[in-house]
Amino acid sequence: MSSKPNYHFRDIHADHFDLAGAHSWMSTICGPHLLHASKPHSIQFHHSGNVLKSMSTTLGIIEYGTDVTVGVTDLDSFNSYSLSLPLSGEQELSRGGVLLRSDRDHGVIVSPNQSQQLSITGDCRKLQVVITRSAMRKTLEDLLQHPLGAPLCFEPEMDAVSGSVASWWRTVKHFIEEMERSELYGQLLFNRDLESALLKGLILSQPHNYSAELRERLGVKLPHYLVRAKDFIHSHARDALSLDDIEAAAGVSRFKLFEDFKRYFEMSPMAYLKKYRLMGVRQEILEDRSARNISVIAMGWGFSHLGRFSCEYRKLFDETPSMTLQRVEARRDRLS
Repeated sequence: MSSKPNYHFRDIHADHFDLAGAHSWMSTICGPHLLHASKPHSIQFHHSGNVLKSMSTTLGIIEYGTDVTVGVTDLDSFNSYSLSLPLSGEQELSRGGVLLRSDRDHGVIVSPNQSQQLSITGDCRKLQVVITRSAMRKTLEDLLQHPLGAPLCFEPEMDAVSGSVASWWRTVKHFIEEMERSELYGQLLFNRDLESALLKGLILSQPHNYSAELRERLGVKLPHYLVRAKDFIHSHARDALSLDDIEAAAGVSRFKLFEDFKRYFEMSPMAYLKKYRLMGVRQEILEDRSARNISVIAMGWGFSHLGRFSCEYRKLFDETPSMTLQRVEARRDRLS
């Protein structure tokens, strides 16, 4: 077993209480960028994590302690993909005239090759993964088995609640926790493969401009009857659906339906329906589209037993519906 000094990752820790120090540190991590703070003397910057030596991927936790704005304008020199997911607080990405809000449910990607601006609240403490442009390009070229003709461009918004992207974020959290406590993560043969899996997992789960070609090469395509079943659930999620209804829409046997839902979605058809409904309720609360209370929204999505609904909601999102609403109201108060 190798000792700590021979680990194939490097511990990083930085504390800065001035704008220039924070900017200089993050420039070494991500590349040249702009950093502005409305109250620069209130900076309480903390960054801790690890740099995996094989491809220089950085995993860690970062906070600025005051409202800051990060800008990317030097497209040739900014040499990394910076992915972040708030553990608390919020941030907002502005890119191409589109604003994307990022909180504990929504991560964002600041990519090279595009001008963008990331506004971060002072109470934002977030997971951050920084992957070099060269490592990302090489990983994708290995998967496609040909050189890239255009830069890799990800869709900037990342779902941290459900699906494969959420699974990727859970993997990141696990890596960060285990690298602090396990010598196994310092072993080259283990560490190198984990870093490669992390990059491949991102490329396979987060949509980008090579996704269609990659799916075709890897042969990943939903069977037509699963597409019918999925579309039927989405269209009729507010109705009183039964398994018989979904089976009829798919046009295959119940055994085949269950088998392939488990294979492609890792859950049963009715579990998929429940999760889709819970996500619909959450989205309505987050968007604050009306003055209706949570019970009315839940019943509108087919939940008649409100106590059971609240338990299922908390199990999926790790907070109660009222906690979600409180976060929305707190954000609205800050902006008013």
